[in-house]
Amino acid sequence: GWQVYDIDRNPLHLGLVGLAEFLPLLLFALPAGAISDRFSRKHVYLGSLLVDAAITGGLLAVSVSGAGSLWPFLALSFASGCSAAVGNPAVRSMWPTLVPLELLTRALALRSTVGQAAVVTGPALGGLLFALDPRAVYVTAIVLMLVSAALTLRIEARVVEQGPVEIVGTRLGALLAGLRFVRRTPVLLGAIALDLVAVLFGGAVALLPLFARDVLEVGPVGLGVLRSAPAVGALLAGIMLTRRPLRGRVGRKLLVVVALFGVSMVVFGLSKWFPLSFAALAVSGFVDMISMNIRSMITALATPDALRGRVNAVEMVFISASNELGAFESGAAAALIGAVPAVVIGGSLTIVAALVWPKLFPEMARIDRLETLHPAGGT
Repeated sequence: GWQVYDIDRNPLHLGLVGLAEFLPLLLFALPAGAISDRFSRKHVYLGSLLVDAAITGGLLAVSVSGAGSLWPFLALSFASGCSAAVGNPAVRSMWPTLVPLELLTRALALRSTVGQAAVVTGPALGGLLFALDPRAVYVTAIVLMLVSAALTLRIEARVVEQGPVEIVGTRLGALLAGLRFVRRTPVLLGAIALDLVAVLFGGAVALLPLFARDVLEVGPVGLGVLRSAPAVGALLAGIMLTRRPLRGRVGRKLLVVVALFGVSMVVFGLSKWFPLSFAALAVSGFVDMISMNIRSMITALATPDALRGRVNAVEMVFISASNELGAFESGAAAALIGAVPAVVIGGSLTIVAALVWPKLFPEMARIDRLETLHPAGGT
């Protein structure tokens, strides 16, 4: 992000990177979901890790050559989106087959906690390495991706897999099975769509290079700290959820945390003081972690295993639409009306969405205990 914005200081370019990462999902998400339901999910994910390492090698080559053009970043972002479209449904589908269902809530919270701990240290360390030499960031990332691939190989296939899934009907029907399931399951559709709306309009991560350079004036090290802030909040929420899983009135809690996410974005957009900006981003990560945990549990418990890969692929389209397409929306809005109004208006729209969602998806708002969900999608 810093390198892209440094080319000519155009916030729209930050949005184009997000758009380039999102477009592959429109092409590959549904086929990737079917692949993860037919073949070894471990090997599909392993392949995506190796592709990610190669893409990061491309970023290293771009940095060595001077990083003066936008198009290599867009091309590599597109490739990264392709890898994510194929790998994410596979790895997300593994979890319900690795632990008993009664431990799934804590397992997903632990997964998110460990991941967020890495996200806390990663951007901060990346900012320090970038200040020394941008190439050091990508070399470190390549090494860590290869280590991840080696660890993935140690997953026992007999634990992860439950045998090949027989796909019946036409190939098109098999590809669309996950989409049809989400559409006819109101609790699942409501949770996924709410996350889409919240992050699409309320997210400000894509604009952090702009805020770090032009609003807060904290440089690349400060940018690394800002990128870590949501993960700090998410890490705290993950620890809380691991020790004390959510009990009762889960649908209402989901609406509350989404509204708080919008409030935190409004505060961040208006802030010109670095500690307040950091705190607002940390709060956004805290409540987003709770939202993500609820959505993950709804997806896991309301989806039969034979459709889990395809449903996770549909969910990934929504998530990436909110993240990558949201990055494009943020960049375009910042270019048109300015970064601060774009973030404040987006946060306000997120609050409005949380208020109207019970009318649109009353089944989701009425969810009490997650344990009452079952694969038919009811409560």
